[in-house]
Amino acid sequence: MERRGFTLIELLVVIAIIAVLMAILMPSLRLARDQGRFINCVNNLRSLSLAWFMYQDDNDNKLVDGHVPRSASFKDKSQFPDAFWVEPPQDEATTYMGDSNPTVEHEWWGIKRGALYRYVKEIDVYRCPSDQRKRNPLQATWRSYAIAGGMNGEEKYPGWTGRAIKWYSEIRNPATKYVFVEESDNRGWNMGSWVLDPVGGRWIDPLAIWHNKRSCLGFADGHAEKHRWLDERTIEMSENQSFNENHPGSLDLRYMLNHYELRPP
Repeated sequence: MERRGFTLIELLVVIAIIAVLMAILMPSLRLARDQGRFINCVNNLRSLSLAWFMYQDDNDNKLVDGHVPRSASFKDKSQFPDAFWVEPPQDEATTYMGDSNPTVEHEWWGIKRGALYRYVKEIDVYRCPSDQRKRNPLQATWRSYAIAGGMNGEEKYPGWTGRAIKWYSEIRNPATKYVFVEESDNRGWNMGSWVLDPVGGRWIDPLAIWHNKRSCLGFADGHAEKHRWLDERTIEMSENQSFNENHPGSLDLRYMLNHYELRPP
C-alpha cells in the first residue's frame, strides 16, 4: 500500500488550527503568569510586613526608620539616629553610590545592611517579579517597595508634617494602615519614603501599578493584600511616573489618605 504525506493544503489547515488554538490559549497563559507574579508579590509584602512588625517587637515598640536617604552621610547618627529598614545603594566598602549610577549589586549591599534583612534574608523578597526595571540599562534597579512616609519615614524630617509615627503603640487600628507600597521611582532606585500630602489632599509620589490596575500593599499588623485602582488618573499617573498630582474626587486618593497613618495634629 502506497504511503503518502500531507498535501500542502492539509499542512496549511493544520498550521491554521494551531494558530487559532494559540490565539485562544495565549491570553489564558498570560493571565496565569501574571496571577502567579501577583501572588508572589503579595507574599513578598507579607514577609516584609511581618519583618517590620518583628523589628518593633524586638526593639521595645520602636519602629524601624522608613526613610532611605539620598545622602553620603547616611551613617551619621547625629542626622539619622534610627536604623534604616534598608540602606541606600553602596559598594562592598559601604561607600554611598546613590548618585553615581548605582548598579543592582549596589542596591543589594544596601538591602543586606538594612535592619530588616536579619528577618528576611532573601534578596528576591525585596523585588516584585513584575518590576522590569532591572532589565532597563538606563534604570537598572532592584527594590520595588517603599515604606509610607508616616511610618517613621520622611514625615519626621524638616519640611514635612513632623507627625510621623515612631512607636508602634501610636498606630490606630494597625490592620487598616499600610506600611509598604509598590513604587517605581523614575529617578532611579526608590529613594526616601513614599509620601502624599495629607493636608492639601493630593498625591506627591506616584505608585507602581504592575498588576492589571492593581497594586499590593503591606499593613502594620503584618498582613498584605491587593488593591484595585478605580480612577484612570491613578493609572495614568503611574504610567507617566508624574509627581505632585491633584485629583479632585478620586476614590483612590481618598483610600490612600484614609489609610496613611500620622499622629494627630
